[in-house]
Amino acid sequence: MNRKATLLVLLATALMVSSCKSHYEVASVQRSRILIDARYDAQPDAKAAEFLKPYKHVVDSVMGPVVGRSARYMRADQRPEGLLTNLLSDILVWAAKDYNEKPDFGVYNTGGVRADLPKGEITYGDVLDIAPFENKIAFTTLSGADVEQLFAEMASNGGEGVSHSVRMVITQDGKLVSATINGEPIDPQRDYRIATIDYLLGGTDKMTTFKKGRNINSPKGTDNNSRFIIMNYFREQEKLGKEVDSQIEGRIVIK
Repeated sequence: MNRKATLLVLLATALMVSSCKSHYEVASVQRSRILIDARYDAQPDAKAAEFLKPYKHVVDSVMGPVVGRSARYMRADQRPEGLLTNLLSDILVWAAKDYNEKPDFGVYNTGGVRADLPKGEITYGDVLDIAPFENKIAFTTLSGADVEQLFAEMASNGGEGVSHSVRMVITQDGKLVSATINGEPIDPQRDYRIATIDYLLGGTDKMTTFKKGRNINSPKGTDNNSRFIIMNYFREQEKLGKEVDSQIEGRIVIK
């Protein structure tokens, strides 16, 4: 069930429960797993659809506004390099100006992208499907030696989202062969500033090197959630009359 449908059912259920004035108490609880997927769309229940109609209007008003347009369909799970993870990593770097940051590169974990991006009009709900968690933009500093280790961890994962400035060559079995940033070999002695999401700062998704990060800038306000930053990017491109696009350009290559 997608985010929009889930919200619709939860809203209806909450309103039903809040209107109940029974004095009954729960004696026991049993549970089972019911898979809700596209099979139910083939023969929709007319009574259920009618019951949900007023709640659907509320959900549509929240989830339906268009924030921009996408030039192409972008899958969430592409590796070693993906259209959508490329885009999201670039968006983190784009947003850095609003935090007085100048990152050398951006990282967005593939596992954190929870839905594909459709082609055409993109709504609030589409972005929420892609980034449903409370992950927020964050900035950290790693030494060049640690960046090499981070890239080695990405290689062992089969690739992760990295921004335009990064080029990596990895092997089929997940070993890092080479890497550059802005066309230059990584200097083990210098520091590199990274734009990412706060979820990764704890070393999650097997990128443990992030735990060595220094000078962390990790704002906690809700408006710093990755989904709102993604929406802001789409809205800006829409104002400029542009569709949002992405390309596979050899950021991570398997050899």
